[in-house]
Amino acid sequence: MAALLEIDGIYSGYDRADVLHGVSLAVEAGTITCLLGANGSGKTTVVRAILGLTPARTGRIVFGGIDITRLATHRIVAGGIACIPEGRKVFPKFTVEENLRVGAYSDTSEATIRGRIAEIFRIFPRLGERRGQLAGTMSGGEQAMVSIGRGLMCAPKLLLIDEPSLGLSPRLVQDNFKIIRQINERGISVLLVEQNVRQTLAISARGYVLSKGRVVAAGTPAELADRREVREAYFG
Repeated sequence: MAALLEIDGIYSGYDRADVLHGVSLAVEAGTITCLLGANGSGKTTVVRAILGLTPARTGRIVFGGIDITRLATHRIVAGGIACIPEGRKVFPKFTVEENLRVGAYSDTSEATIRGRIAEIFRIFPRLGERRGQLAGTMSGGEQAMVSIGRGLMCAPKLLLIDEPSLGLSPRLVQDNFKIIRQINERGISVLLVEQNVRQTLAISARGYVLSKGRVVAAGTPAELADRREVREAYFG
């Protein structure tokens, strides 16, 4: 299967300090690929590098056969990459529907926007029931739905999901992972950035383990679970 996203040997960081040191990974079209690692391993910096927010100093990032390494963030997003940020980050004083509309900021067709909102409400019926509610007054699980829905509003080819289980109860984490699988079944490729190793590997086709800004292991979920260093670090 062809790679939709290819990251080849990128170095990236903040000011003059590199956080990522020669990171390479690939997301095959139509799959869920996971990026695992402890806090401070550089996972979020990988997401920021893909989006052009923390540009790669060296190396290449190719999406759909196009080199996006030096593209501006708005052009990368317009090309088909959306992000569900860590911590959800809804607009608290916007309603559910207003939050969703923010995700379709580059679309000018009201019919298209309405159609996508209707689709989000089919995926998340609770949001349809509360379309006029301020997002800041909703529970953490509901805000997670708003954040995922907003990411889907631009009809992405690739969805970057950063720590979707952060701050949620075990039941809501399980619900979120089911939703991620459903999104993937609709044909959207996913790069899932997580610390929740067991559930993440359960829905992924391939995974990478990041430590101190370097990929230290890669393979199928079974191959990763069989690696001694991965078992010791994540499974006890």
